[in-house]
Amino acid sequence: MGLGAAALAPGALAAPTAAPVLVLNSLDGTVSVIDGRRWVELVRIPTGKEPHHLYMTPDERSVIVANAGSDSLTFIDPRTAIVQRTLRDILDPYHLRFSPDMRWFVTAANRLNHIDLYHWDGQQPHLARRIPTGRTPSHLWIDARSTTVWATMQDSHELVAIDLASQQLMHRVLTGPLPADVFVTPDERHLLLGLTGGSGVEVFELAAGQAPRRVGLVATGKGAHAFRALGDRRHVLVSNRVAGSISQIDTTRLAVVAEFPAPAGPDCMDVSADGSLIMVGSRWAGKLSLIDVAQRKLVHQVKVGKSPHGVWTLDHAPRV
Repeated sequence: MGLGAAALAPGALAAPTAAPVLVLNSLDGTVSVIDGRRWVELVRIPTGKEPHHLYMTPDERSVIVANAGSDSLTFIDPRTAIVQRTLRDILDPYHLRFSPDMRWFVTAANRLNHIDLYHWDGQQPHLARRIPTGRTPSHLWIDARSTTVWATMQDSHELVAIDLASQQLMHRVLTGPLPADVFVTPDERHLLLGLTGGSGVEVFELAAGQAPRRVGLVATGKGAHAFRALGDRRHVLVSNRVAGSISQIDTTRLAVVAEFPAPAGPDCMDVSADGSLIMVGSRWAGKLSLIDVAQRKLVHQVKVGKSPHGVWTLDHAPRV
């Protein structure tokens, strides 16, 4: 029941994946299930209104799709792409993350202007605190020690820090226009922030107990938006939605070292386990685009639903 492009010949791509690739279609309220060997769409699964992002449970038995418009979470088996269950009454879960210590589940309510902190018991999130924030909470990051949540405020142009121990908002820092995704470098010295309303990535210096301090800007491309580590603990990718490109940043030099073409509004990405293939949603074209890292070129596209956003596969490179 393939709905996408014609299947590729075996071995046509450098790094096929045995696990299905999941692509969230935000305007359709569906998830496209992609065969990661033949690169065809197998089926579209209805989940809820406005699925934007997804995240793996700590036990790796489920991928959680956050349906912002339906106030719900859909749990999907990452190996079979079978829907396991739907959890309702989670208000406006636009972005979501688990803390590295697996104790906290955090969501950003994009339309309702708050961050929700949940205790996680292995099966269910239990609301611990709802924290009012600036306008339009966008993306989240939780530090390696599970002490701090970093969150961007898209329409009030802020970066905020929330202390998990006290469940209090600690810092508010002004940023450039339309801040989106956040990435903390592996050495935890710097925080990178994509400026969708600008043409680059803001760099903030981090120091324990202090507000982050802006120390520079890495010029990438217009509409810098989403991050994805390449998997080598040194390089991170950022999608430039307006420029139609992906930039590779060396986090030790804080400089762009490679560029990749990525058509039609590139957004969220995943990277194959060996780091050779980038899978990115081309939101304006309704396609999943596949980019060969070594060749630095687009090698295939798969037709999916409207406004593809989150992308995920179990056979992925490390995410930090």
